[in-house]
Amino acid sequence: MRFFTEIQIAEFHSQMDYSKSMMLFGSCFSENIGQKLIDLKFDVDMNPFGILYNPESIANSLRILLEKRVFTEDDLFQDQGLWNSFYHHSRFSDVDQGAALERINNRISSSHEFLKKADFLVITFGTAWVYELRKTGQIVSNCHKIHAAEFKRFRLGVYEITNVYRELLEQLWKFNPELKVIFTVSPIRHWKDGAAENQLSKATLILAIDQLIKGFGNQSCAYFPSYELMMDELRDYRFYADDMLHINPVAVDYIFERFSKVMIAKESMDVSKKVMKIRKAFEHRPVNPATEEFKVFIQQNLNQISQLTSQFPNLDFSQEQTYFEAKLAAF
Repeated sequence: MRFFTEIQIAEFHSQMDYSKSMMLFGSCFSENIGQKLIDLKFDVDMNPFGILYNPESIANSLRILLEKRVFTEDDLFQDQGLWNSFYHHSRFSDVDQGAALERINNRISSSHEFLKKADFLVITFGTAWVYELRKTGQIVSNCHKIHAAEFKRFRLGVYEITNVYRELLEQLWKFNPELKVIFTVSPIRHWKDGAAENQLSKATLILAIDQLIKGFGNQSCAYFPSYELMMDELRDYRFYADDMLHINPVAVDYIFERFSKVMIAKESMDVSKKVMKIRKAFEHRPVNPATEEFKVFIQQNLNQISQLTSQFPNLDFSQEQTYFEAKLAAF
């Protein structure tokens, strides 16, 4: 018996594999999926500006990468002892202005080069609601706990989003003609916007993406239904975290499994199972590490690493290899 209606998701004509690289932009759902890909040793650049929620901020960040803009002291502001950027998540903030700028500019430089050669760009929209800094008119990526009175809050419309992204996608494909763009809408609920306002926001994002894909065709861009999977197949509070807004690890695993089936080549999924087995071995801590069995276990994993890296040179097992070699040397 089936206890839910399964969403049919067509395979994307161009699939991810271990020879390809992926950049992910957007909400914390991007980080959920991105971390899964990183754990499986795919070549990933995740959120080079930190977590971003609205389409305008994501577009601004991509433009900055395209032009390889250099941030200066004028781009930062100080509040409560920290130097912040309205274009960046607080993970880039620092008590030292120079350190903040160095972190920001180094990441822009490396991500500019990554984007130039990336095979896939996964963009996750979280909300259509934005905060505009009143004194400059800038739509900010992060309010950094500045008083709400300093901002004007409003919801972007479908036309506003599509107008921005039509131009942006053209620029991206001029910069990297082989880039494939995957859109998705975060299943995480923005409850502070209000129940009805959250639904209007998600609907706006879905309509905008649909217009973009219809305009450009599905050869260069596609939609993955993260939001729909959560709303239809996982429509139960047991799939949410304690705050009842974010999704829990079970839901993340399920959605990533569905993502993998249509977005990742089968051969690479088979390889990923071997990668995860090594990862679990690396995290395993035996009760007695002096046994002959543990020595054999270590050697088996080193042999597996050698086999995989000879077949896929891009796989980085340096951390795991160093650990296993140190354990082996201890015998």
